[in-house]
Amino acid sequence: MENCSGDRMFTGIITDIGKVAAVEMRGDMRARITCAYGMAGVDLGASIACDGVCLTVIDKGPDWFDVDISAETLSKTNIGANGWEAGKRLNLERALRVGDELGGHIVSGHVDGVALIEEMHDEGDSTRVTFNAPADLARFIAQKGSVALNGTSLTVNEVDGTRFGVNLIPHTQTVTTWGDARVGDSINLEIDTVARYVARLAEAG
Repeated sequence: MENCSGDRMFTGIITDIGKVAAVEMRGDMRARITCAYGMAGVDLGASIACDGVCLTVIDKGPDWFDVDISAETLSKTNIGANGWEAGKRLNLERALRVGDELGGHIVSGHVDGVALIEEMHDEGDSTRVTFNAPADLARFIAQKGSVALNGTSLTVNEVDGTRFGVNLIPHTQTVTTWGDARVGDSINLEIDTVARYVARLAEAG
């Protein structure tokens, strides 16, 4: 899945909530996304994670940018599962620059698959969310480990087979699109890079 220019890294700390302004099919999908970033300081070719999907800025204006989304990306992410349409809100994060603080965990913006929200319930002021992950990805998800869900770095509370849970504090729900989440939603899932390499080493050994 290659919609990003080069090897970019993110932290899973959302820095803006964007909104899909328009979508057009022209071979690949092209989307225009409005945002609060100072786009004068964003170069053409820059990478922005949109709901966890690393996408390349191909055109821009004062408060918007355009991206192209390949058929491969549509098949691997919730862009294809849910569809993007005008008005949809997106978690945004610009790629890390030298000297930036690593506030979450290392995220590549290359979504591994889609998890489904199966349950949501309140626990005090927070919300506990239970997901079902594809079986080939669930083995990389560990209790107290990290995952990126719709681009947000979150800690796994518990794992039961292909099901796992996270806790969303009120701040997270306010500064991201998680306040919009509902049971049945398809969510972009990127497993932790370290977990992936540990599993590969264990297989090799």
